[in-house]
Amino acid sequence: MTIKVVGHQWYWSYEYSDFVNDDNESIEFDSYMIPDSDLEDGQLRLLDVDNRVVVPVDTHIRFVVTGADVIHDFAVPSLGLKIDCCPGRLNQTSVLVQREGTYYGQCSELCGVYHGLK
Repeated sequence: MTIKVVGHQWYWSYEYSDFVNDDNESIEFDSYMIPDSDLEDGQLRLLDVDNRVVVPVDTHIRFVVTGADVIHDFAVPSLGLKIDCCPGRLNQTSVLVQREGTYYGQCSELCGVYHGLK
């Protein structure tokens, strides 16, 4: 399974490259961090987003990453995943998720004023 990841200031775009929707279009969406003012009980500041990536367990996931504007760093620490997202360059890595759960990702590059480390 391949997921394309594009880092933007201040959100991520995802594309499930191996799948299409009912209209035969690729499955793509943007994912924005939930602002502090909109957080609900149980949501994590600087980690919860409006649209989550969902992947199956026991399946090799290939992430193909790039940056749309500046250098970003796609990281999911609990999966041991950290990879640079550079504009004009494709980078890739793979992971095998072996347990169900919620894994939080973040940008680990200081990519500008609204970077997640506030």
